[in-house]
Amino acid sequence: MLVVISLNASAALAQSYVNLLNSPTLNKWMKPSGEDVDAGWQLEPGGVLHLSGKGGHIITRQEHGDFELWFEFRIADKGNSGVKYRVKHYGRQLLGIEYQILDDKAYPKLTRDHLTASLYDLVLPIQDETRLNGGDEFNIGKIRVQNNRVQHWVNGQLTIDEPLCGPRWKAHVAGSKFSNKEDFGENVMGHLMLTDHGSEVWYQNMFIRSLSCCNSPKREHKRRNSWGGRR
Repeated sequence: MLVVISLNASAALAQSYVNLLNSPTLNKWMKPSGEDVDAGWQLEPGGVLHLSGKGGHIITRQEHGDFELWFEFRIADKGNSGVKYRVKHYGRQLLGIEYQILDDKAYPKLTRDHLTASLYDLVLPIQDETRLNGGDEFNIGKIRVQNNRVQHWVNGQLTIDEPLCGPRWKAHVAGSKFSNKEDFGENVMGHLMLTDHGSEVWYQNMFIRSLSCCNSPKREHKRRNSWGGRR
């Protein structure tokens, strides 16, 4: 009897997970200028990355195409931060689409496209209420980008499921603060960024795997001049 096994190409190309927080020197990360990470961001005992002072944004040395990222996070009271991806230069600004991280309860008047696990300023979460842990408990975030489709989860709850191309995506961008950035978010390669918006934030257990054949572990960001402006 002939048995034919069909494998999903994307699944076949998926690589094993890489720990982005496995070095006290944060050697998988750098400043946007290409310099090593120093002040502000510290990897504490137990593998917790803590932004406790002015550290500025940091980006991965490697660019990523299709990927799946798991991470745990918590944010200080009234805090604001986020994980950006597909990050690239638009003129002098280094920008990307963002998994928002916020102390939601401190901002009751914000629209839901600015709250945790939203696609920041672009797409509202699917649910009317986001499932978040309180106090000092970490939340589990997940971002999956594959075949121009992005999904966000928080604590097992799917919050975003959206195409990153076509008329629907262009309408989201046109109604956002990124409307003057040509083809915003449509690049298929880019860095990850952990943002510094003046708030304490903590990350741990941050793992990424490639879902495409286009990511090379040797592909690293070329040193650039410092970018102009915050998000």
